[in-house]
Amino acid sequence: MFCFQCEQTSKGEACTKIGVCGKQPDVAALQDLLLHIVKGMSLYAVEGGKSGVKVPQVNKFTREAIFSTLTNVDFDPDRFVTLIQQGVALRDELKEKVGAEGGNTDFTHDAANYKPSGGIDALVADGEKVAINADPGVDPDIRSLRELLIYGVKGLAAYADHAALLGQEDDAVYQFIHEAMAATVNKDLGVNDFVGLALKCGEVNLRAMELLDAGNTGTYGHPVPTSVPLGAKKGKAILVSGHDLKDLEEILKQSEGKGINVYTHGEMLPCHGYPGLKKYPHFYGHYGTAWQNQAKEFDAFPGAILMTTNCIQKPRDSYADNIYTTGLVGWPGLAHVSNKDFTPLINKALEMPGFTEDQDGKSVMVGFARNAVMGVAPTVIEAVKNKAIRHFFLVGGCDGAKTGRNYYTEFVEKVPEDCVVLTLACGKFRFFDKDLGDIGGIPRLLDVGQCNDAYSAIQIAVALAGAFECDVNDLPLSMVLSWYEQKACVILLTLLHLGIKDIRLGPTLPAFITPNVLNVLVENFNIMPISTPDDDLKAILG
Repeated sequence: MFCFQCEQTSKGEACTKIGVCGKQPDVAALQDLLLHIVKGMSLYAVEGGKSGVKVPQVNKFTREAIFSTLTNVDFDPDRFVTLIQQGVALRDELKEKVGAEGGNTDFTHDAANYKPSGGIDALVADGEKVAINADPGVDPDIRSLRELLIYGVKGLAAYADHAALLGQEDDAVYQFIHEAMAATVNKDLGVNDFVGLALKCGEVNLRAMELLDAGNTGTYGHPVPTSVPLGAKKGKAILVSGHDLKDLEEILKQSEGKGINVYTHGEMLPCHGYPGLKKYPHFYGHYGTAWQNQAKEFDAFPGAILMTTNCIQKPRDSYADNIYTTGLVGWPGLAHVSNKDFTPLINKALEMPGFTEDQDGKSVMVGFARNAVMGVAPTVIEAVKNKAIRHFFLVGGCDGAKTGRNYYTEFVEKVPEDCVVLTLACGKFRFFDKDLGDIGGIPRLLDVGQCNDAYSAIQIAVALAGAFECDVNDLPLSMVLSWYEQKACVILLTLLHLGIKDIRLGPTLPAFITPNVLNVLVENFNIMPISTPDDDLKAILG
C-alpha cells in the first residue's frame, strides 16, 4: 500500500500499512488497479474522439470509477471487484469499435491490455504492481505532477458526477478527463507538459462547477439568506450528510407527512438556503459540525443517518445499525440504498426514538451565494470606497481531524472588525457559529455554500474586480484555505488557472508535492503555507 492523496497521510509522507482514513491495503490495491484500467480505457477514448466513436457507458463509468477512489468514498472491496470487471469489458468494447473505424488501437501499455488473472486475491496482487510507488525509476517531480493531475481529475470527476445527476453534462469535460488519464501513462511527457495539464484541469473544473451550479440553481432556485437552527425538534429524525442535493430532495419528498424531521450535517448545511428545498415544512435544521466531533455526533444521533458522499473518516461498528449510504458511497457493514428508494432509511427513522424533547441552540445564516451578495453589490462597493470595509478574507476549504486546524478558528476570531469573512465548504465548521456582527447591515461572516460553490465565490470576486476596474489580484481580498482531499486539489488548480496569487494554504502542504514542484508554484503564484494567525494577518493587512 502506498497512498498520499489526502492531507492526513501518515507522518505527512504516505500511508503504507493502513490508511489514516481507515482504508485497508486490499482496497488501496483495488483502487489502484481500477485507475490503471481507466487509464487504458482513456487511451482508446482519446482515439475514439478523433473519429466520433462512442460507447455510451464509457463517460459515465469513467467519472464514477474515478470518483469512487476519492478519499472516504468507497471502501467496499466487493464493489471494486465489480467495477474492475465492468471497466475491462467496457475498455475492450471501446477498443473494438475504435479499431473498426480505423483508429489506432496499437497500445502496448499494460493499462490498455490488462486482463484479470483471478479472483479478489489475484486482483489485489495485480493492483499492488501498479501502485503509485511501483516504479522507483520515475522522476520524483514527474510523479509529483502526475499525481497532482490525477487528484485534480478525481475532484473534477466528483463535481461532474454531481452535475450529471441533475442533468448537466458537457462532452468537453469528459474529453479532458480522458486526455488527462491517458497522459499519465505517456512516458514522453515532461514537467512543462504536466504543469500545463494541471492548469487545464483547473480550467475544465471551472466548467464542471458551472454545470453543477446550473443544476443546483436551475432545479432548486438561487440560495437566499436563511436562518438555520442548530438545535433539535421533538420527534423522529433523519440526518443527511455529504453533498448531494438530489438525495436530500428525495428524502424530503418520501418522508413528507410521516412525522419525521430532516436535519443536515456537514456540507449539507447550505441546502437550507435553496427555495426548492426549504419549502418542505419538516426540513428543520442542522445537527453537528463536519469532522472534529463527527464520530460522537453520529453515535449520539437518535434517528437514521444517510451518507451521500465522502463525509466520514473511520467507520465504527456502532454506526452499522442506523447509518445508510447511497450513490457511490460504500462501506463494509453499512446498508446501501439503491435507486433513490429511501424506504429502509425512513422505516429505520420511525423505529428509532428520535428527539424526546426540543433542544434549543444557536442559529446560523446561510445562503450568501453570488446572487445574494451581488444583489447588495452597490452597498458593498460603497462600503469599500468609504473605508467602512477595509478587506475581504475568503477562509474556507476542507475540515479534518488532524491537529493544526484551530488556526482557522483563531484567524477568523482575530480578523479586524472592519473586515468581512466569506467562507465555504466544511472548513467553516471551525467558526460557522461565531457572531461577528455586521458592517452597515452587511454580515461580517458570509456563508457562500458548499466546496463546489467556490464557483460563486469566483463570480463574486470577478464582479467586484469589474466594479473597481482592476484585476482580481488587486482587490482587497485574501484567500486563506484549508485542504483535506481531492476536491480541494482541483479547486486550487482552478484558482491557479485563473491566475490568482498569494493564496495561503494549510494546515500542511501536500505530501505529493516535491520541493521542485513547490518552487514552481511559489515562483508563478506565490502560494505559501499558513504560519500563525497573527503573523499572517500582519503580513496581509500591514
